[in-house]
Amino acid sequence: MTTRRLDRVGAREGAGPSVQSILIVAMAVWGLNVSVVKVLTGVLDPIVVAAVRMLVAVIAISLILFWKRAGVTGPTWRQMLGLVLCAVLMVYANQILFVEGLLRTTATNGALIMALSPLFSALLAAVAFRERLTPGRIVGVMLGFGGVAAVVLSHPGAGLSRAGVGDLLLVAAVLSFATGGTIVQRMANHLSTLTISWAIYAIGALLLTVHAGLWTTSQASATVVPDAWQWALILFSGVFATALANVIWNHAIGRIGVARTSVFLYLVPVFGILFAALLLGERLTLWHLVGFLAVVAGTWLGTRPASAAPTPAP
Repeated sequence: MTTRRLDRVGAREGAGPSVQSILIVAMAVWGLNVSVVKVLTGVLDPIVVAAVRMLVAVIAISLILFWKRAGVTGPTWRQMLGLVLCAVLMVYANQILFVEGLLRTTATNGALIMALSPLFSALLAAVAFRERLTPGRIVGVMLGFGGVAAVVLSHPGAGLSRAGVGDLLLVAAVLSFATGGTIVQRMANHLSTLTISWAIYAIGALLLTVHAGLWTTSQASATVVPDAWQWALILFSGVFATALANVIWNHAIGRIGVARTSVFLYLVPVFGILFAALLLGERLTLWHLVGFLAVVAGTWLGTRPASAAPTPAP
């Protein structure tokens, strides 16, 4: 390994703490977004909500590109195929599978299945990039999953129903997002994360818009035109929770890898229940504190850089 490459690896590992701090903020925004989207889908068609959020996200990412004067670098045909595949996996398929899955299963099952995303990402990264699954990372995954389980199952009325079509759809949604993340990590070596984010959400928003125009899952209580308050929620969800948070997410994948980045997803259910308690009046218990501590410990263990093996002398 050359000295320049060693410096590059050291720079990536040294950037970890700042990336981790920003990721925690992004996870808090995603946790708040759970309550926001829950309100929106109660009055608007879920597919329409997804399509409008993605369109707002594309506009926000475009403004970020203009502000940074970054521009969108022209990808090769092979990279373009990768971007289309990421858009289908991480935006279009993920959104539809997630919405349709939650319509057919319980929220408890959904939260537990979503917590499998770091495990899927770590396994996919181990296969695709030959990343070593250290004992610390394995313990971190187990602690994180246990913390999420403690938080979700302690909720009043929580329980596990038998597996069904909805559970399988949610597993597919988690797997599609994790698979797209491994492709993002590979492309981040050649394209900027802003370019990747803009392309993925532009293509995904187009696919969702066409889907919403051709077929929707309208509920009896769903309305078509949002009012001012609903537009404010859509703007928050599209700009902060979708555009900015996902730009941070893809940037972190390019810096510390998909396996270490995905462990932070354990914080989303914890923040989600916390904001639901503050904003929607749900009751917090001691189990929430226990689960939060387990999630923090699991995140720390799962994102620690592996000890570098001694390099043999030439």
